[in-house]
Amino acid sequence: MGFYQRDFMEGTRGTMGVDWEERIDFQRMRRERKERALERMREAGLGSMLLVNDPNVRYVTGLAMTGGSGADHYTLLTEDGDVVHWDTADHASNQRFNCPWLDDIRYAAPGLGNVPRASGSSSARDWLKDKMADLVVEAMAEYGVEKEPMGIDVGNRSLLSKFEERGVDVRPGECADVMEDARKVKTRDEIECLRMVAALCEAGFQRITETAKPGMRESEVWGEATKELWRLGAMVQGGYVTSGPNTWPKHQANTTDRVIRPGDLVYADFYNIGFMGYRSCYYRTFSVGEPTQAQQDAYEKARDDLYDVLERIEPGATTDEICEGFPDEAGEQMDWYGADEFWEMTTNHWAHGLGLQLYEVPLIWRGLSPDHPIEIEEGMTMAVETMRPADRQGVRVEEMVVVRENGVEILSQWPVEEITTIEH
Repeated sequence: MGFYQRDFMEGTRGTMGVDWEERIDFQRMRRERKERALERMREAGLGSMLLVNDPNVRYVTGLAMTGGSGADHYTLLTEDGDVVHWDTADHASNQRFNCPWLDDIRYAAPGLGNVPRASGSSSARDWLKDKMADLVVEAMAEYGVEKEPMGIDVGNRSLLSKFEERGVDVRPGECADVMEDARKVKTRDEIECLRMVAALCEAGFQRITETAKPGMRESEVWGEATKELWRLGAMVQGGYVTSGPNTWPKHQANTTDRVIRPGDLVYADFYNIGFMGYRSCYYRTFSVGEPTQAQQDAYEKARDDLYDVLERIEPGATTDEICEGFPDEAGEQMDWYGADEFWEMTTNHWAHGLGLQLYEVPLIWRGLSPDHPIEIEEGMTMAVETMRPADRQGVRVEEMVVVRENGVEILSQWPVEEITTIEH
């Protein structure tokens, strides 16, 4: 199919809101996301859904869920499109003032997570779940959906039993399917958020080229990169810089206090860098001084593997067909790892969906896709990543893409043809 070519002036613009051109339309994004979830909920025969997982809550409400202590914020979406949101005292009071598109915000009883766990009391944990269930059932009755099936996106057995005791037909499986289906294909504004986060990552890569040199520690270089990301408005909730022998196999601690030396390969994985909640996954490899011929050859092979996969991705293709572009047993270095099957090689060569979470639909991987294929759809967004070892070090490379009708659009734009050389 080839690659999608953007039109003139199509793509990332400024990071701020302005009145003189159309940029990301957040009002439209909130509306379209909620409509997608609502349409699929109705198709599934659910009268309401209780959303506890942060990405699902954000998808439906637009609220900036940045992590919490568990079920201290949750949202009920009804079949008529009504939204009831429960949150902590400070958050709820701020949301009432700042979020006029939500008109029913209440205080939460945290039935799951850190609060009940920290109580140290089984009776306290039971009371909190009872209280959470009571609050939700009361709201269901107010909005006339108490007799209809309710989806829920967590499978906590004790919480489910609380709803069942109150006569609620609670359905966790259907809710998971609804939200997975709603979120797997992105709207135009969601895609622009991902394009924007790729641009912010590239600013972080630039900072690495300016600071990675002999005598700097990995942690110092990573600190400079994250400072740049925060300056531009990114939410940094993951990622790392690693160097030299830590690049293959990838060090378990990721960024360490290792001192960078001449001749080192350095790679950065900007994963879980967020813009408006949308997450990146974006690798690039750097060399402190000229890379060796073996390292250049390894990088060329990793890049070619990556683009072999990209050229297979199109609407209607299936993940079992696409995963054949990833390396075979030899390319996976399975003998070195002592691995016999592809499922043992998690994270080395695969493609995974991107959105409000780091891993969304689809997953393209030799460890699963041959026996469990799914079909690729236009509008899916994903990160595709490959790696290779060379001279006791390793190279990694990754692209962020969106599936278009005539091939993938590559959202990432940092040069990919060869290892980025850092002079010192």
